[in-house]
Amino acid sequence: MTVTRFAPSPNGQLHLGHAFSAIVAHDRAVKDKGRFLLRIEDIDGPRSRPELADAFRADLEWLGLEWEEVPAQSSRTAAYQKVAQTVLKEQHGVLYPCTCSRSEIAAAATRMGPDGPIYPGTCRGKKSGDLHAKAAWRIDMAKAVRIAGPLSWRDEILGIQKATPEIFGDVVILRKEAPASYHLAATLDDAQDGISLVTRGADLFQATHIHRLIQALTGLEPPVWHHHDLLLDEGGQKLAKRRNSPSLTDRRLAGEEGVRLADMLRSGNLPAGISLGR
Repeated sequence: MTVTRFAPSPNGQLHLGHAFSAIVAHDRAVKDKGRFLLRIEDIDGPRSRPELADAFRADLEWLGLEWEEVPAQSSRTAAYQKVAQTVLKEQHGVLYPCTCSRSEIAAAATRMGPDGPIYPGTCRGKKSGDLHAKAAWRIDMAKAVRIAGPLSWRDEILGIQKATPEIFGDVVILRKEAPASYHLAATLDDAQDGISLVTRGADLFQATHIHRLIQALTGLEPPVWHHHDLLLDEGGQKLAKRRNSPSLTDRRLAGEEGVRLADMLRSGNLPAGISLGR
């Protein structure tokens, strides 16, 4: 059975890009007579606002979508910590604490990766006992790649992809200000929720390298991925919360017809100033 999901973070309102992503996942589940899940990714500290999660539900209903809601990330933090401690740290020995600031990393980095400056390894080799909040915990990428061996994944659009997580360097797995990184939480959640097809925007394609590595280290069966095109603004940039792209809530409260908007997005009859690209 095809099981897809839409997993927004309640740190800003949904916009047309989110609507498109939710519709892609929803319609695929409907086509395959599968399940479409909603998961609220609410572990971003004080930036996560419960009232936004309520607005998300209202927006999706306004678009004419139906879903099953699964437990939010805030209810799963103990599972993230357990896997990090017992599997990644104790079993494989690939985690180490890092106390470097962003400015220190930027100053010392000599190359760039998909997420920005590659961590220069300043704290690599540090030892510590149980995981704690005073440090971020990074994965020793070279060691993790040796343990995992050659990896690949299947993308429905681009075919079989070789996983090369080393392009990220030693990424953060547990953040100082949150119980887990996006990489760890999303990977474990998708497995727990039985997601068989991860539908998400092409802007998250590179993250799959890391997620495939985490799956290998934790013994999880990989799903299939579908990295769909993005909605772009007049300047060719993807719609984004940080650029204050018009929200679905504003459109809904202004009396716009959500089901009609959803049909427009499905058909490619996009609103003025919006295009589709990768």
